[in-house]
Amino acid sequence: MILNGEVSGNSVWRTAEESIKEVGKDLGFAGGYFDQLPDKLIRFGIHLLVALVLFIVARKLIRLICKVVDKSMKKARADEGIRHFLNSMLKLGLYSLLIIWIAAWFGFETTSLIAVLGSAGVTLALALQGSLSNITGGVLLMILKPFRIGDYIIEDSKGNEGTVVEIGLIYTKLRTIDEKIVVLPNGTLANTSLTNVSQRPLRRIILRLGIAYESDIARAKELIAQVIEKDERILQDGSAQIYVDDLEESQVTLGLRVYVKKEEFFDVKWELNERIKECFDQNGIRIPYRQLDVHLEGGAE
Repeated sequence: MILNGEVSGNSVWRTAEESIKEVGKDLGFAGGYFDQLPDKLIRFGIHLLVALVLFIVARKLIRLICKVVDKSMKKARADEGIRHFLNSMLKLGLYSLLIIWIAAWFGFETTSLIAVLGSAGVTLALALQGSLSNITGGVLLMILKPFRIGDYIIEDSKGNEGTVVEIGLIYTKLRTIDEKIVVLPNGTLANTSLTNVSQRPLRRIILRLGIAYESDIARAKELIAQVIEKDERILQDGSAQIYVDDLEESQVTLGLRVYVKKEEFFDVKWELNERIKECFDQNGIRIPYRQLDVHLEGGAE
């Protein structure tokens, strides 16, 4: 039927349906399939439309859930790295459930799909074993917080040390005294011992100073005490210790322990070494150095 120059939709559909049936009759055994094809196409279109609508609604719901969880973690003052990691894991889990549900809506066996996804996950985990170890270590560091950004740490396994400038999900970055950036895997940091020297406001300087055996020990200790008293950065509360630490082969080793603010540790340590050396030189306290004395007995023939 033609109305105003346009073909009626119903007539076109009937004509197409009759053509499909005629082709089906000509094909013989496939005739039944072509007879049911229009109904199958309609049902598939309906399923596809419903699945699309549900996917759009579910995606908005997933975004809302992730925002609520992220706000909750912000209120709990969780680290930014932990928030991003948990947010990503939450999205991955919810989208995986959504895909499985849509597949079930289209008639796929969810058990087979779950098995395929599980096998793919195991394969991926084995391939990224090292990275996953670092990610796990990063999460542990962010939760347990053995150190924070700005802390000065010493990693015991390799002896790396410096100020923490970044704690990522996979790597932690340290800035050394000479302005180098050391990148350490979080898996290593989470499974080794380390020293955090920034946990307390004060830090102790420990020096070992050698003097010759013929030098006056009491005088040397008195000179060290004078150097300490002149430095206002050193804690003057009686906690300073000056003592004989060891009697070695060629020197008497004196020990010195004082407390300073943690941010002034290196400056005070370096200047103490210099000032004590100058003070010893000015007062006749000799600092020995390695030397070899050779004594010849008898004359040459």
